[in-house]
Amino acid sequence: MVRDGEITEKIIAAAIEVHRNLGPGLLEKAYEECLCREFAETGLHFERQREIPILYKGSIIDCTYEPDLIVEGDVIVELKTVEAILKVHEAQILTYMKLSGISIGLLLNFDVAMMREGIRRFVR
Repeated sequence: MVRDGEITEKIIAAAIEVHRNLGPGLLEKAYEECLCREFAETGLHFERQREIPILYKGSIIDCTYEPDLIVEGDVIVELKTVEAILKVHEAQILTYMKLSGISIGLLLNFDVAMMREGIRRFVR
């Protein structure tokens, strides 16, 4: 089993590689496709757009949410291509983490000059 720190390191390395090759300016979908290829090449298990039900007061409601990626079942990865990360983007990933029970999240914004500027890590 890969430790959480190792997983996030591999995810970040993959994001940097994708950004290095593509640069900023594309749609999220392009980065998602390339990131998934990088994950597959490095042996990371991932799920794309997995529907996760919402529990409300003990009942599952007729609504789901779909984080962009869940890696190794332990890390939620949300992709953005925005000029700046806003509080609503942070709230989105924190809510995904809370509802899924996953304690680590990465918010990756590819619309930056250097990928390290677009990485935010969250821990619950």
